[in-house]
Amino acid sequence: MEFIFVLPGWEGFASDSRVLRDAINRPNGLKVPTGCYYLVDAGYTNGERFLAPYRGTRYHFSEWRDSCAPINHQEYFNMKHASARNIIERCFGVLKMRWTILRSSSFYPIATQIKTITACCLIHNLIRKEMTLDPGEVEYDRMENVDINEEEDIIGSIASSDQWTNWRDELAKQMFAMEAGGSSNDNRGGESRRT
Repeated sequence: MEFIFVLPGWEGFASDSRVLRDAINRPNGLKVPTGCYYLVDAGYTNGERFLAPYRGTRYHFSEWRDSCAPINHQEYFNMKHASARNIIERCFGVLKMRWTILRSSSFYPIATQIKTITACCLIHNLIRKEMTLDPGEVEYDRMENVDINEEEDIIGSIASSDQWTNWRDELAKQMFAMEAGGSSNDNRGGESRRT
């Protein structure tokens, strides 16, 4: 649970698409290594190197309670995507729990706030690298996990592509088939269902 790119300084009301565009276009900005991708929430377009969940398909953990297992590759993919996203949210939770200064409004000049946020992220990463067991994570784990269930704005800065959507579909089918014990069916029980 480390931060790999930090871009503080934007106002909270700035659209995610503007912030992402800025992050990508900076000289030493956000780079996605070849063969890798970043998970993005449903507000983003599923585009090259930015992997979004399926829209209109179950996503949040609360929807899989009471033994309601995913019934097709799209639901299974979304469940795994939500699990990975919870790790990201957990990382932010540990950061805020560890550094009180990040929990409330700051009256410091913007330049100082930017440096403070960057320093907190760097020290967080240092603690993660130097300590086998991070006490901040242990404390955070004692707290009840909260499912992220918020509406996202539709972001248009990542261009959608049929190739990337097909890649996500193939990945989701492979993941679901592995979970189902190698079956290539899109559901359990052999029924044919459309989503």
